[in-house]
Formats: sequence, structure tokens, C-alpha cells
Amino acid sequence: MWGIRVRGLSKSFQVKRKQSGLRGSWKAWFHPEYNEKIAVQPIDLDIERGDFVAFLGPNGAGKSTTIKMLTGILHPTAGTAEVLGHCPWKERSKLAFRIGTVFGQKSQLWYHLPPMDTFELMSRIYEIGKTDYIRRRDDLIERFELQPYLTTPVRKLSLGERMRCEMAAALLHRPELVFLDEPTIGLDVVVKLRIRELLLEMNRQEGTTLFLTSHDAGDVEQLCRRAIVVNHGTIILDDRVANLKRNFLTRKTINLRLREPGDWTALRREGVELLAERGTEATLSVDTSRVTIETVLADIVGAFRLEDVTIEDPPMEQIITRIYEHTSRTEGIRSELELGR
Repeated sequence: MWGIRVRGLSKSFQVKRKQSGLRGSWKAWFHPEYNEKIAVQPIDLDIERGDFVAFLGPNGAGKSTTIKMLTGILHPTAGTAEVLGHCPWKERSKLAFRIGTVFGQKSQLWYHLPPMDTFELMSRIYEIGKTDYIRRRDDLIERFELQPYLTTPVRKLSLGERMRCEMAAALLHRPELVFLDEPTIGLDVVVKLRIRELLLEMNRQEGTTLFLTSHDAGDVEQLCRRAIVVNHGTIILDDRVANLKRNFLTRKTINLRLREPGDWTALRREGVELLAERGTEATLSVDTSRVTIETVLADIVGAFRLEDVTIEDPPMEQIITRIYEHTSRTEGIRSELELGR
């Protein structure tokens, strides 16, 4: 039943120490010295098959290093891991036939060729039978609405068009587990929504286990059932997304543009803070644990004539910082209680 099982997994790198001066440069050449950089502290992790998990953290937290170990690209310094019953770095070839990867900043499509050529190549690499390949390819083309782009060189596709083709290429061999590293980065709202819908559909209909990293709070809130937060290479939170939303995703930002200037004091309400105002434009911060978005929007519509309104989640870095501060505070209180016994 386990998609991923990890015990004491860690990774450190040897980084060459820079030495100054002529003597130092000669010494560095013949007798280099190294510092140890710990990328991932020993972590334990269990993920059930068919789950949709968010793996979150700021840049440099150890997310990508962990994914590279789980896909067999990197060997760990210590610890064990099983992905679909395989040790990733020992059975990488076997595992490759059962997993898929989508990296928002790295493409697996051939840059100068149309997506259809890459699909054909992938079918050969994964040894998919001709009949199964055609059936699966046509299904993905229909789901991701790829027909207009199939004969266009990848270099001429927009980012949103390319990412939909990337997703189809990763799912072509029916992987049981898919690693998604920033799959919606740089995409517009409409494309993000479409990709989210398709990922949920694949998870529900095919039972695909999905392991997502993202800096977009919307991805986490709308897609995932569980969130694992890492910082400085160690897990600081592992909880249901419903609890994460209740405890940490409690702020929304509302951007307003009015048809004519209005009196912003009409928005005074507990849980609502006016962050900035300039003529007919304003930015509000709403604490959803104290007042609902629906209530605030009703106040706005009742007080002003609107030109435009947008509702945004706070940046993921901000949320991670709040989680880290909360965890540090909780651990400090626990330590004080233990010392007082």
C-alpha cells in the first residue's frame, strides 16, 4: 500500500573551501580542503499509494535534493528509501518504467521537434505496444486539448501550451507515481486551472500517486490532501491540508479598482486591514479566521462601484515562514516544560 517509504534518508555534499593568497591558491590546487554541506537531514516519510501530497519549503530547503534521491538521480549519504517497492538508486531502470516526472523549469520535449515526435520517441523508450500507445496518446491529446499543437515545433509553443504537452509526455506510459516540481510556474490563471483539473482527474480515475512541490499556495489548497513542509533539510510539519488551511492559510489579499474615488473607511471591519490606497485603487488584507471573504466582498459591493477585483493567496514563502515560526515557538515551549519537570 505504500508509494514511498523513507527511513533516515540524508544527503550531504563536500564543498571545496576557498583559500586566499598565492600560497593558499597553491595549497588549494595540490591539497584542497573541503567543508561539509548538509542538504537533507535524516528524514522519515510514508506516503500511501493514490495520495496527492504537497512537499513544500523555501528555496534551499532540500526539496529538489530529496526528489533526486527518490528518483534515483542521487545516492544518499545515509538511510533507506523504497519507491513503489524499489530502491531508487539501486533499481533506477526498473523504477523509471513506473514513475513519471514533470519539472516546470526543465523540458523533456525535443526543442526543435513537434510534440508528436516526442510522444513517438517516449513510446519506444518505455516499450509501449503500438495499440496501447495510440489509445493512450489519443486519450491524453483529448484530455489536455493538444490537437492544435501536435505538429508545431516545441520552440514555437507558449509556456502554457508546452507544459500541457510536458504533462502528457510524462503520463504516456501510465506511471503509478508522478513527481511534479513546480508544474504551474509562470502560467496564467486559465492554464493553471486547467492543469489542476486534469491532475485531480488523473488522481481520481487512475489512482496515480502525485508528489507535488510548488511555491503557489493555490496548487496546495486546491489539489493536495496532505502537506509536508521542510526547512534546512528537515521536516518541520506533516499534516492534512485541511488543518494547514485552518491554521496557516488564513490570509487573503484583495486588490480593488473602483470606477470613481470612494471612502475607504467603509471597509473598516474586524479582520480587514487596508494595506495601501491610491486614488481609485486599494489593497486589503483579510484574516479569514475572523471574517469570511464573502462578507468582505458584500461590504465592497455595497459601498463602491467596482471596475475590477482580484483575490490572491499570500506567497508560499510567507506561509512557510509562519509555519517555521510556529514550530520553533512550540518546540521552545515544549523544551521549557521538560526542563521544569
